[in-house]
Amino acid sequence: MAVAVNRYRADLREFEFVLFEQFRFDQVAGTAPFEAWGAPEAKAMLAETYRFCKDVLGPLNGPADREGCRLESGQVKTPQGFKQAWKQLYEAGFKSISVPPIHGGQGAPKMLYVLIEELLCGANTAFNMYPGLAFGAGETIAACSTPDQIGRYVEKIFSGTWAATMCLTEPQAGSDVGASQTRAEKNIDGTYQIRGTKIYISGGDHDLAENIVHLVLARVKGAPAGTKGLSLFIVPKNRVGADGTSGASNDVQCSSIEHKMGINGSATCVLNFGDNGGCVGELVGTAENAGMSQMFKMMNTARLAVGLQGLAVASSAYLNALEYARERKQGSDFIHSKDPLQPRVPLVHHADIRRMLLDSKAHTEGIRALIMKVGYHTDCAHQWSSRDAVKAAYHQGQVELLTPMVKAYSTDQSFRICEMAIQTFGGAGYLKDHPVEQYCRDSKIFSIYEGTNHIQALDLVGRKLGQAGGKHFQEFSGDLAAFIELNQAHPSFKGLIEQLQSAHQATISAALKLLAWSQEGKANLIPLVANAFLQLMTDLALGWLLLDA
Repeated sequence: MAVAVNRYRADLREFEFVLFEQFRFDQVAGTAPFEAWGAPEAKAMLAETYRFCKDVLGPLNGPADREGCRLESGQVKTPQGFKQAWKQLYEAGFKSISVPPIHGGQGAPKMLYVLIEELLCGANTAFNMYPGLAFGAGETIAACSTPDQIGRYVEKIFSGTWAATMCLTEPQAGSDVGASQTRAEKNIDGTYQIRGTKIYISGGDHDLAENIVHLVLARVKGAPAGTKGLSLFIVPKNRVGADGTSGASNDVQCSSIEHKMGINGSATCVLNFGDNGGCVGELVGTAENAGMSQMFKMMNTARLAVGLQGLAVASSAYLNALEYARERKQGSDFIHSKDPLQPRVPLVHHADIRRMLLDSKAHTEGIRALIMKVGYHTDCAHQWSSRDAVKAAYHQGQVELLTPMVKAYSTDQSFRICEMAIQTFGGAGYLKDHPVEQYCRDSKIFSIYEGTNHIQALDLVGRKLGQAGGKHFQEFSGDLAAFIELNQAHPSFKGLIEQLQSAHQATISAALKLLAWSQEGKANLIPLVANAFLQLMTDLALGWLLLDA
């Protein structure tokens, strides 16, 4: 049996730069509600997480991809080593780092959380999907449920005792969530009978935790058609008693798992609810027909998480390619290529290799800064929420605006960067001897799930640009204009600042054109350019953040 080898690579110096120097972690940490955190604690957590990734998760990545998951008598079995890794992950506290202390967590800023998640995702994307989805479900229940539900579910999910999922997609509906046919019928005791089928459920069944709590969108009898008539239900795999303990089966069956191009260690399940008439769910909170607004709390968390996955895989692919290009000698210098006596040079000496590596470096560092910017605004919104409603609204507005950009741009670039990593390796990159072919296969799904990237683009141009009367976009534009004004006479970067200013004006003009189309009866043109506009605006944001760095 071959010895498992860690192929994951990360640059902690880059992590520390973006956290401490560019985004000034000290301005957020040390102040309520993050008073327990400072630079020493953050550095120690980053170093310990990277050690765990190299020693535990990284060596499992390749073998788990080859082994995959299997379904035995209705129970999913995860790859060898995953159960022990799950136990170690939660014992070390890596998944509770940003969980509020009231729910048993460590209450760290999101700025640190996103870097911890990048490490975990990059080391083993398939494994980290299981606890990642559980985290989002736990946040949703904590934010939307009754005190009794919070008491029975939240801490067990955040501690890893139980896992959790989100169940939206159905066979006949796909991304058209409003076409959901899963039904909920109210029982005398206030619970609901759930019946329906959900597909593409990541982590829908596994052997890592003693119970799995599904958040299920379903329609109560008589509810309106479309998304407005959907309610959200807590539907555990095994029923949960009033004392919070797991009991008998809740008639939730995994009928099959998908055989996929990548992320083979993550079980993508078809789940049948109530085939035998015995599936019971609890309404999240107390209001019917509030399912989409509640689910969006989890979906926004998930969309940022997928953006992180894209960054994490792309970054490791780039660093592996860089390492190989520095070590592998092939060909001579271009100027002397016709002289057979010239020494062979490392791949990184060749111009096209440097072009691909620099492109990958710029995009990974820019995307990391963009995600850190979202983390910064999230932390500031939290800190100002009880002190200054105007400041809190500004920061939360930037989170809303940037979220679709992070999800779509990061995941599109991830697949592209992984492909360039293969190209840098040459024929060796196409072999399973190196990790970049798996990174490429794993990364393709990121642009599809949690809302395809065209859905993200429509969210940006159709909702976020005009949200709050266009205020969020105006504030983004104002922040960028202030940066340009501050640096327009910079002795080294004046020319690049001028390019940034031109790009800024082009983006504003494009946004105004979208607005004009919506008012001139030409709204049908907007979806045709939505993807291009999202890329344009995100390129602008990355240019800004890279110059800021």
